[in-house]
Amino acid sequence: MSRLEAKKPSLFISEPLTTVSQPLSLLTAILKSCYGPAGRLKQLHNGLGGYVCLTSQSSAILGRLSVSHPVLKVLTASVQNHVSRFSDCGLFTAILCCSLIENFRNLNIAPCTVIKISKHLLSLCTDYLKSEACGCRVSVDFGNLETLLCLVRSILTSKPACMLNKTEVDHLTVLIVKAFMFTVPCHPETKPILGKCVTVSVKGRRVLDSTVVPGLLIETPEIQFAKPFSVKRTSSDAVKVAVFCVSMSGDLFDPEEGTVTVHHRISLEMSELEQLLNVGKQLVNDEVGLVVCQKVIHPSLKQYLKDNHVIAVDRAGLSVMEPLSQVTGSKPIASIYSLSPSCYGSLKDVCAKSFASKHFVHLIPNDTVVCSLVLCNRNETTWDELKRACETAEHVLQLTLKEPLALLGGGCTETHLASYLRQKISCLSTSSSKDVDCSHAQYKLIADAFCHSLESVACSLSHDDGEILTDMAYGHCWLVPSGFPSVFNGSDLLSKCGCGVNSSTKDLNWRHLQPFFVSSPMESCLKEPSVKVSDIMTLDCFAAKYNGLQVAVETANLIMDLSCVIEDQN
Repeated sequence: MSRLEAKKPSLFISEPLTTVSQPLSLLTAILKSCYGPAGRLKQLHNGLGGYVCLTSQSSAILGRLSVSHPVLKVLTASVQNHVSRFSDCGLFTAILCCSLIENFRNLNIAPCTVIKISKHLLSLCTDYLKSEACGCRVSVDFGNLETLLCLVRSILTSKPACMLNKTEVDHLTVLIVKAFMFTVPCHPETKPILGKCVTVSVKGRRVLDSTVVPGLLIETPEIQFAKPFSVKRTSSDAVKVAVFCVSMSGDLFDPEEGTVTVHHRISLEMSELEQLLNVGKQLVNDEVGLVVCQKVIHPSLKQYLKDNHVIAVDRAGLSVMEPLSQVTGSKPIASIYSLSPSCYGSLKDVCAKSFASKHFVHLIPNDTVVCSLVLCNRNETTWDELKRACETAEHVLQLTLKEPLALLGGGCTETHLASYLRQKISCLSTSSSKDVDCSHAQYKLIADAFCHSLESVACSLSHDDGEILTDMAYGHCWLVPSGFPSVFNGSDLLSKCGCGVNSSTKDLNWRHLQPFFVSSPMESCLKEPSVKVSDIMTLDCFAAKYNGLQVAVETANLIMDLSCVIEDQN
C-alpha cells in the first residue's frame, strides 16, 4: 500500500537538559503548591469542556496534565508508575526528583560524578531507614489501632479537596480502619489472601452518613424489592448462590462470519428461551436461593425464578464479580449450556437495604472477608477526591500489614534524613571521597545539593510565606506561620514539630531552611526522641516513601545522564 504522505524523519534533540529549565520550574511550582494539608487545589479540564477535576493529588494531576518536553515525560511516567504500585507519596517523589535535577544542574560537575555520589548518598539513606537505629521510623503494632488511625488520618488531612472537617476526618478514619480489618482473614492460611472493600457511591449526603457494612451491597432498581421477601434456603439453613458472567437475556449470538442453518419451523428465539428456562428449572431443583448475573436476565426467566422463591439480580456489572466470588465462594458460570453444581456458592443470609435514594441487595457471608464502604459526600467533585483518598488509605494499610513500619510525617523524615547525611558527611575523611573518584569538595557540594533537595520537600509544606526551621538536636521540621519576625525565641512561639513527636524547649537550637542558608554544623550525634504513638499527629507509609525516595533519585540520575532524545514524528 502506498503512503498518502512522505514519512517524516525522526527528531533528534541534542542535550535535552539545556531546554528543560523553564518547563521543569513550572512543573515544580505546580507540584509544590499542591503539597500537604494546606496545598492549593488544581482545576483540570480540557479546552473542549467535559469533566472537570478539582484535586491536589498526584495521581489525578499527572494523569490529566499534558506534558510535551521529553525529559518531563520521563519524570512523570516514573512517578505515575510509583503511584500505580504504592498509591501514596506521589507528590513527595515528584518534588524531590525535580529538586534534585535543578540542584544537580547548578553544580557544573560532570554528570557521571553526580550520579555516582548520589547513588552513594541514596544507599546511606536506605541503609539508615532499614536500620533499627533510624530516628524517623516507627514500628506499627496491629494490636494497637492508634498507629493505624494516625496513618489513615494523615492521608485524609493531606487531601484538602475532600473538604472535610475534623469530625468528618475522625469518622472516616475509623470507618476505613474498620473496613480494612474486615478484609483480613480471621483464620490465616500459609499464604493468606486479603478480602475486598467495595466502595458504594452515595452523593449529595453528609459525610457523617458514611458507614461500613460487612458483606456485599449490589445496587438494584427500587421496584424489584419494594416488598419484604423471603429467601429460599437449603436444609443446612444456608442460601445457595449461582453467579453468571454470561448474558441470560435470550439474545441470539453473533455468528460474525459464516452462516447459521435453521430447520423449518424452528425459532432460534424460542429455542434460546427454552434453554434459559431449563437452566431455571435446574437452579430450582438444586435449591439455589439467589441468582446473580453480571449482564441481563430475560424477563420470563426472572418471573419463573420469582414464582419459585428464587431471588434474581441482574446487571451486577464487572466490578462486583471478583468480590462476589470471594463473598460467596462461587465460581462464575460462563455458559447456559453447561451448569455444574460445583460452581455454586453459599451465604449466611440475603436482605434488602436502602441508603438515601439507592436500594441494594445485601449479601451477608458466613466469614466476612468482603465489606462495603458506603461513602457519602456533598457533591460529585468532593466525592471523587474522597474516593481516591480512601483507596489510597486502604492500600497503605495493606502495605503496612506486609511491612509493619511507618515514617514520621509533616516534613520531619525529610529534614531528619538531611541532618543525618550532614552529620555523616562532617565525619567523612578525604580518603572516603577518593573511593568514589571525586575530590572532597565535589563530594560535599553534591551531598549539600542532595540534602537541600530533601529539605525543599519539607519547605513545600509552607504555602503562606511562613518559615521552615529544623532543630539541631533531632533534625525535625518546624513551621513558623507568616507574620512573625525572622529572629525570635523559638521555644516561645513553636509548640510541636511537624510530626507531633517533639515539643519546643528552650535548649533547642534552630536552623533556617527557607530560604536556604549556609549549612550550620549539626550536633555530633542526633538525639533519638522517645516516640509515643499517642503523641504522633502525622505518619507516612514506610513502603511508599522508601520506594519514592529510590524512584526520585534514580529518575534524577537517569535524566542527568541523558545526552540526546530521538523522537518519532510519524
